[in-house]
Amino acid sequence: MSDLLFEVNNKIAKITLNRPEALNAFSGEMLDLWIDALEKVRDSDEISVLIVQGAGKGFCSGGDIKEMIAGNGFYKSEKDNISNGIRRKNSLWKKVQRIPLLLEEIDKPVIAKVHGVAFGAGLDMALMCDIRFVAESAKLSESYIKVGLVPGDGGAYFLPRLVGRDMALHMLWTGEVLTANVAKERGLVTFVVPDEELEQAVDEYAEKLASGPQLATQLIKRAVYQNSEMTLRSSLDYISSKMAFVMEEVDHKEGVQAVMEKRKPEFGK
Repeated sequence: MSDLLFEVNNKIAKITLNRPEALNAFSGEMLDLWIDALEKVRDSDEISVLIVQGAGKGFCSGGDIKEMIAGNGFYKSEKDNISNGIRRKNSLWKKVQRIPLLLEEIDKPVIAKVHGVAFGAGLDMALMCDIRFVAESAKLSESYIKVGLVPGDGGAYFLPRLVGRDMALHMLWTGEVLTANVAKERGLVTFVVPDEELEQAVDEYAEKLASGPQLATQLIKRAVYQNSEMTLRSSLDYISSKMAFVMEEVDHKEGVQAVMEKRKPEFGK
């Protein structure tokens, strides 16, 4: 079986991390397939929403230490006399760091569906998504410190933006394991749901977004992310340009008509 599964149904794409025997720890093959899947999501007009999930008992336990030790660019392999910092840096850049950069290029909603464990880079991959649905029994941790590592995939970028600088440092320095409810209290996750309701909750949410006005949905996402780096004047100028575009769309006209007629709008017709 492939280390990652990708499917599209009714405009909703699903990426499933598929190494359940290793709690979906990253492999080289998984990362290659993940990069390819994200490019498809970015470029396809037939995809409106993306869900990222894990097979088996957990979301993702992070990088596969056994594979790194075997020599995939992080540690000395049988072919090397010494380990090499440049090789490690390039391995990160070509593999795991491509994922946050590609996600930044995707204007469509991206939902993380988290159950079991989300540790280290596995947690960071959830933080890169727009919305995080987490099962009540899930455990989350920035566990790098326990093996003497730093968050090489963007965790030091995403985490403080969600929980604040001091709490991010605490989590990274201690590797504290959080329950789903504590993670929500800290602003790390969006929704906590009972384990048995996780799949239905995520599917219903994705279907709702997929049935909405797609251009407006995508421009809202881009505006929210770009506004964090803009002045107020730049932000208002940016959003007024986008408003000019969406008011020409059929979906806007349909929405206005539906409000006037007191009915549910039919977007995308």
